[in-house]
Amino acid sequence: MTVELEHPMKADATPDEIARGRFTSGMRSLILNDLAADMRSAYDRRAAPAFKKKHGHEPETSREAHQALRGDMAFNIYSAMRVQAQKMVWTSVIDGVERESERLAAEAEKAMDAPGSVSLDPNLEVPKNVHAIDVHLMPGSYTRGSDSLEAGAVYDRGLAVFSMGLMGANLDDIGLSMSQYVKQRFPDFVPERILDTGCTIGHNTLPWKQAYPDAEVIGIDAAPGPLAYGSARAKMQGQDIAFHQMCADDLAFEDESFDVVWSSMFLHELSKKQRAKAFNEAYRVLKSGGLMIHMELPPNEQMGAFDGFYLDWDSYYNNEPYYKGYRDEVPGELCARAGFEEDAFFEFVVPSIGIYGEQAVADAARGDRSEGVGQETTGRLAEGVMWYGFGAFKK
Repeated sequence: MTVELEHPMKADATPDEIARGRFTSGMRSLILNDLAADMRSAYDRRAAPAFKKKHGHEPETSREAHQALRGDMAFNIYSAMRVQAQKMVWTSVIDGVERESERLAAEAEKAMDAPGSVSLDPNLEVPKNVHAIDVHLMPGSYTRGSDSLEAGAVYDRGLAVFSMGLMGANLDDIGLSMSQYVKQRFPDFVPERILDTGCTIGHNTLPWKQAYPDAEVIGIDAAPGPLAYGSARAKMQGQDIAFHQMCADDLAFEDESFDVVWSSMFLHELSKKQRAKAFNEAYRVLKSGGLMIHMELPPNEQMGAFDGFYLDWDSYYNNEPYYKGYRDEVPGELCARAGFEEDAFFEFVVPSIGIYGEQAVADAARGDRSEGVGQETTGRLAEGVMWYGFGAFKK
C-alpha cells in the first residue's frame, strides 16, 4: 500500500486521489509478488524446457530467458499489467500536482530564507536521455514544467505510489540504509564534504546529512525542476543541502574536493559513454582516502538467467534504454577503468533499514558483505527487498 509522504512540501491529495494511489500500489504489489511468482513458475515448467528442447541447453543469460518467455501467457499477462500499472502511477498523481502547483510555489517561496540553496544553470544543455523520452513512462519526464516545481512534485508523489511503501515514508530508505551501512562499516571514516550525483529531488541525499550532520552535502542533477522542488523539500525538513544543476560526467568542482561521491539508482540512466565519464569525474574530485559509493541494480554476472531478465524487463518495457547495458557491465571493472585500485573495490548487500531495522544494517556491516547479491529479493521492489551497493576508496 502506498505511503502518504510526511514532509510538508508534498502536494496534497483528495480522498479520491489517495484511493487511486492505494489501488495502483496494491495492483503493483500483486504484479510484483504474485504474478511474478506465476511467471517464474511458467518459466521453470514451460518456457525453459521448451528453450532447451529447441536450442540444446537451458537459458544461460538474461537475454535467453527473455527469449524463452516471450509469448508465454504468464509473461504476457505480467507484462501487460505491469505496463498499465506504471502508467496508472503517474495518472494517479498528476491532477493533484497541477491543482496544487500555485500553493507549492508559494510554500517554496516562504522557505527561501531557510538554510540550503539551489543554483540552476540556464546555459546547461540538458542531456537527451533526461528530456527526450518519458523515462519510467513518466509524462514529460524529468523536465516536465521546465524549471517549475512540477516535475519534482510528480516524481515525489509518483514514486510513493510506485514503491508501495518499500522506500520509506519520505522515499529515503535507500539513502538511510546505505549511509548507516557506511557509518557502521567504516566508523573511523568521517567525511566533511559529500556529493550526491543524479540526486533528482534529494530524497536519498538528505540521509547523508542526517548520518554526518557536520558535513557539507551537495546534490547535483541535470534537470532544473526536480532540483528546485528538492531544495524546497529539504529546507522544509530543516536540512541544509546545496543543490546545483550540472551533469555527473562534467562536474564543475575542483580536483580532490570531496570525501564521498554517492549515487542511488542513477548509473543505469546514463549511456555507456556518460557512465565512464561519470566514474572518471568521481575519481577526479575525490580526495585521497575518499569514498565513491553507488547503490544500484545488481549486475547480470551475479544473477541467474531468470532473475537477470526479471530486472532487465524495464529496459524493454519501461522506457529505460540504458538499463540492461549497465547491468551487463561489471562494477569492479568500471571502478578500475576510472583509476581505482583493484583491491580498493568492494560490494555488498544491505537490508532495507525500514523493513529489517537498524540492527540488521549493523549486522550486515560486520558480516559477509556480498552474501545475497544474486538472491531474488536483491534490487527488486517486492516483499523482503535488499539493496545492492558497491564502491571503492581512492588511495
